[in-house]
Amino acid sequence: MSAPAGLRLAPGRLDAAAQRRLLDDVEAVIAAAPLFTPCMPRTGQPMSVRMTNCGPLGWVTDQARGYRYQPTHPETGAAWPAIPAALLALWEEFSGYPAPPEACLVNLYREGARMGLHVDADEEARDAPVLSISLGDTALFRIGGPRRTDKTVSLRLSSGDVLVMAGAARSSFHGVDRVLAGTSRLVAGGGRINLTLRRVTRPPVTEAP
Repeated sequence: MSAPAGLRLAPGRLDAAAQRRLLDDVEAVIAAAPLFTPCMPRTGQPMSVRMTNCGPLGWVTDQARGYRYQPTHPETGAAWPAIPAALLALWEEFSGYPAPPEACLVNLYREGARMGLHVDADEEARDAPVLSISLGDTALFRIGGPRRTDKTVSLRLSSGDVLVMAGAARSSFHGVDRVLAGTSRLVAGGGRINLTLRRVTRPPVTEAP
């Protein structure tokens, strides 16, 4: 099977210096909005990744209320910090969308963490792409089609890679099977940080003069 239409990988888009600068930005985000462990709806089972957000909205999940976006951290109650300028610039470069992202999900994968097959479906603006930036250890990423049972293809996402999911890929099941420990020394303590930029609400329609 070939990758779904709209999937685009820019390998090594961020060089080592740019990765380090972006990691500094992410560490500032984490200092303002501490990492937390999300839980699955219904079962309450904790996910293997830890996460936080930046931007006007943040994606969260728990047993009581399930998947959703909200403007505040679920544990501190504080507003999420702003999306760093470097990430906004990448959105401008790759998204082709006429409005800025409203959420940047920060996932920390330590050794053994994974993400099951899923579709990003909690956004109103489903016409906007999802932009993913990798820092740290290489991840084995898998993507299929619009049904969970569709055949999948795998690719490696390395530190500094930028992945765009638009078109058919935007509605395709995807996940992270595993992280290849020790493939990078960027993240303190080892592991991978994935930054996912998303537009949540539809931009307002501008009326013609």
